[in-house]
Amino acid sequence: MRILVIEDERDLNLLIKKRLKDEGYSVDSAYDGEEAIDYLESADYDLLIVDIMMPKKDGLSLISELRAKKRSTPAIFLSAKDTIEDRVKGLDAGADDYLVKPFAFEELLARIRVLLRKPLTIKSNVLTLADLSLNVDTHEVKRGDVTINLSAKEFNILRYMLLNQGIVLSRETIEEHIWDYDYMGASNMVDVYIRYLRRKIDEGHAKKLIHTVRGMGYVLKEE
Repeated sequence: MRILVIEDERDLNLLIKKRLKDEGYSVDSAYDGEEAIDYLESADYDLLIVDIMMPKKDGLSLISELRAKKRSTPAIFLSAKDTIEDRVKGLDAGADDYLVKPFAFEELLARIRVLLRKPLTIKSNVLTLADLSLNVDTHEVKRGDVTINLSAKEFNILRYMLLNQGIVLSRETIEEHIWDYDYMGASNMVDVYIRYLRRKIDEGHAKKLIHTVRGMGYVLKEE
């Protein structure tokens, strides 16, 4: 899953980016609201982490503009402002959550996991299809009763496909949601990771869940 961190304190921005990358997320950084607009116009993000007090364009204005344009990307505000009025103002601007600085990173991770479950449609922390299950909190993946060990990138691809099960995802769409702008790998990397996942998820099972749609991409579904 791909996250954009919008924070003008560079040390904090880099720290959040590093910690999120360590958790397996793909992360880009912007240091003010105007730079964030450039990123948002060129990529599709699964989550925004937004400081409120920033130069050029503050976080409240940024999120308000996105919501006015019907952009519903989940957003968490980070702010040292901790009054009830500040929280209400942030949520009214269109944020999905509000976290006061300083914060425990474990709490930020928990709030990210909640928002990435797409709470309007998915309430559980376990995503399922047939006998395949993925726990977004513990990162445990099972096919039936067998636990499957996945790398961070494999886990994120599978989670994204489970969140969009039944939908044909192009290679470009998968790449955009899983890799950030720092990625300089091979152009066929999506195909490589889908092959890894097929080996771990489908090999040895009569019912295959990962399917190729020729000329279009891949889909996770029951036949």
